[in-house]
Amino acid sequence: MGRRWLLTLILVVCWFHCYPVLSTAAEAPTAEQLQFFETSIRPVLVEHCQKCHGEAKQWGSLRLDSAKALLEGGDSGAAVVPGQPEKSLLIRAIRQQDEDLKMPPKGKLSDKQVADFILWIKQGAHYPVAAEAGKVRSRDPNHWTFKTPVDPPVPAIRDTAWPKSVLDHFILAKLEAEKLAPAKPADKRALIRRATFDLTGLPATPEEIEKFLADNDPDAFAKLVDRLLASAAYGERWGRHWLDVARYADSNGLDENVAQGNAWRYRDYVVAAFNNDKPYDQFLVEQIAGDLLPTDDAAVRNERLIATGFLAIGPKVLAEVDESKMQMDIVDEQIDTLGRAILGMTFGCARCHDHKFDPIQTADYYGLAGIFKSTRTMDSFKKVAKWHENPVPTPEALAQKAAFDAQLAAAKSAIQKLTDAADTKVKEANSKGEKLPEKLETIYPEETKVELKRLRDELAKLEKSAPEMPSAMSVMDDTVADVAIHIRGNPLKLGEVVARHIPTVLEGPTAREFTTNSSGRLELAQSLIEKRHPLTSRVLVNRIWRWHFGKGLVRTTDNFGLLGEPATHPELLDWLAIRFMEQGWSIKKLHRLIMLSSTYQLGSHVDPAVVERDPENLLYGRTSIQRLDAEEIRDAMLAVSGRLDRTLGGSLLNVKNRAYFFDHTSKDLTDYSSPRRSIYLPVVRNNVYDLFQLLDYPDAAIPTGDRTTTTVAPQALLMMNSEFVAKASSDLAARLLAQPQNADGKRIEELYLLAYGRVVTPEEIEQSKSFVAEIEKALQPSDPDPANRHKRAWASLCQVVLAANEFIYLQ
Repeated sequence: MGRRWLLTLILVVCWFHCYPVLSTAAEAPTAEQLQFFETSIRPVLVEHCQKCHGEAKQWGSLRLDSAKALLEGGDSGAAVVPGQPEKSLLIRAIRQQDEDLKMPPKGKLSDKQVADFILWIKQGAHYPVAAEAGKVRSRDPNHWTFKTPVDPPVPAIRDTAWPKSVLDHFILAKLEAEKLAPAKPADKRALIRRATFDLTGLPATPEEIEKFLADNDPDAFAKLVDRLLASAAYGERWGRHWLDVARYADSNGLDENVAQGNAWRYRDYVVAAFNNDKPYDQFLVEQIAGDLLPTDDAAVRNERLIATGFLAIGPKVLAEVDESKMQMDIVDEQIDTLGRAILGMTFGCARCHDHKFDPIQTADYYGLAGIFKSTRTMDSFKKVAKWHENPVPTPEALAQKAAFDAQLAAAKSAIQKLTDAADTKVKEANSKGEKLPEKLETIYPEETKVELKRLRDELAKLEKSAPEMPSAMSVMDDTVADVAIHIRGNPLKLGEVVARHIPTVLEGPTAREFTTNSSGRLELAQSLIEKRHPLTSRVLVNRIWRWHFGKGLVRTTDNFGLLGEPATHPELLDWLAIRFMEQGWSIKKLHRLIMLSSTYQLGSHVDPAVVERDPENLLYGRTSIQRLDAEEIRDAMLAVSGRLDRTLGGSLLNVKNRAYFFDHTSKDLTDYSSPRRSIYLPVVRNNVYDLFQLLDYPDAAIPTGDRTTTTVAPQALLMMNSEFVAKASSDLAARLLAQPQNADGKRIEELYLLAYGRVVTPEEIEQSKSFVAEIEKALQPSDPDPANRHKRAWASLCQVVLAANEFIYLQ
């Protein structure tokens, strides 16, 4: 008991010590919350509530068309209590559990709509001012977001010795304007740890650190960056970033949580694309319209088909009884993903009404909807619906199928020969011309019947062993058709038919023509990669910046619209976007451009007065301390313990394609024990691996370009009680103790090098020795084996080291 309480205290202190707790509370609504209101709440209020509780009528003195009206309420009191749905009259009314309070009076909202209102009130019942009482914020087409990037002049600076890159001029100019100076550069140990985690998601090894420290070449850091970019681990790390944006998962989620058993092919495509530095413009075109790109190379065609998994892997309500609604819901999800992931725009609002903030009309939405409705994502919409998969046969698979087909033909031929010969004998023996039975085999000799049964049994067994040809969740063109506007998003209330087109504000000076021979996905994709496009390059550059620095130049990475935040350094954003395109849309070259700057190489320690003036580090005068992502924490523990399996690619699912993850017990049997990198662990929507959930893994049902970072007590408890952490600690201890010639002091030195990448202090050595001795003493009454007590004590020390902030934070 004493040891447990001691270890608990140490781990909790380690988790919270040194770094401030990051608050997740926000007084103002987030862009996502506002979008949720516009897509899921406002349309329902308009259609079902505001006819009787709006500007024209106010039954019961109640209006539901503004935040003020909701809070003031009517004759019965306030309609909502923000944050408390159970105390909100609106929820009581729409649940219709009270005979005297049922709304709407004719019909009932769906369970999903009720759940949406509950969530909205939990989030604070935010009601955008721009949408109140019919007032709409100007949808400004001249907002900077919709203008082509312009190459800005490089700003003048006073300290001309500081910049290592033109990039640095933009940062330093703003600092100097505020009379601030940048922090000192990070030391080489901090720099290699930062860069190695940044580019590979793994810790630098002691050998790699020593080599970098010994390299006095001025280009030592550039060589380090090049080595890391050439590592296969780079694609795993940066591919995972893109998978966040692409809402990757190995299960469908929602109502029918079945296995997307071939989604992993898309994941592996993404990893390979990053490792091969596939130009981003090509990467986008392949994901949107890879099936429409001509090629005679079978391998290239397979790769491009797999790439369109980007459109196919989203969540779907597979048991939806209204087939037309299901189809339009899938189209809506694809449009929303395209908008957020590639353009940093929220198109979903325009399904029901003109976008309330951005210059996207309902007609623009249905112009895009026609493109995706002309695309086959599903083979069947009948319950339970079935998504489409394209065959992607490899030469090996084709050879295996050819061999099987030959075996099958031979087996069938043997049966045919036997029955032909037997039939002939029966007929020859019928010299009297008697009427024979319709099935001659019923009068075969017994030995012939036995042989025929044997051959047929072998054929049946062979047919069951047919090789499964590789296939991939992907799309293809379907019947091409333009789509009518759905009034308020209702597929039963149709307006005028809208020709397929690209939203006017994003189209070039000449509108693109769409033929009746193709969905238009290729034309859409090609429009996105034009250098005049205002968003594509900016959004990607901003994502790369965010994944390096912890926040984007535009902090709302998935929303560049009027609800998003303006860029802190708009000229730098445009300068980077133009360099990115000029350098062939190469992401690796963009990494080099950013990482070889003085800005990236800054240290994290500055004068407190500077922090007071720029608390959020919006001027980038220092490096912001960042916590490792969930996958990095797990992978780093496996790496330092010596257990990490670096095998690339493939699937770890233990359920078949389209099979259910949950049986009648509702227990998910997914196995997460593999020592492979975290990117290869199954991602089960609605039931993510618990270790990842506690460490802020994103919702795999929606595009996420900006993971949140929380610091809460359950995370510390996870580090204390998790079987995974305990196993990693024991393995790390075994690694250290495997060298019997080393004294404890040497082992502690190695422990700190492995975990923190730095030299241990004499004080830390003594503290660690004392800790091990104290734990061994505490274990003595329950464990008589001295050797085992020693191992357990070292495992406890390793667990404390791995749980400390120094292990899970980057400076």
